[in-house]
Amino acid sequence: MTLFDKVKETANAQGYSLLSLNEKAGLGKNAIYKWKTQKPSIENLTKVAQVLHVSVDYLLGKDDNEAKAAQKKTTVDIDDDDVIMTFEGRPIPPEDLEVMKRFLLGGKRDHE
Repeated sequence: MTLFDKVKETANAQGYSLLSLNEKAGLGKNAIYKWKTQKPSIENLTKVAQVLHVSVDYLLGKDDNEAKAAQKKTTVDIDDDDVIMTFEGRPIPPEDLEVMKRFLLGGKRDHE
């Protein structure tokens, strides 16, 4: 299986299209599609692996155990700006996150 095929298979299994994965990883337009014929930079491959919560070795086929290769973050703070909150594979808009925060805080407007 090629790198491109492994990325595509892993993305599909997690509910991502290659286009949405490309966007979430912050890569140039259609960058992942170019991996059919070109080798990606380690930086771009690492970004994709982080979005998919797997290791680079897993994507390269050096480690076939996805569970072992996974590097999932089990908890996240809703105020963590480094994390993109998603629902059904789509980012949650900031205004919706604010509504969620107010709901979780029992309707309080300001939280500490």
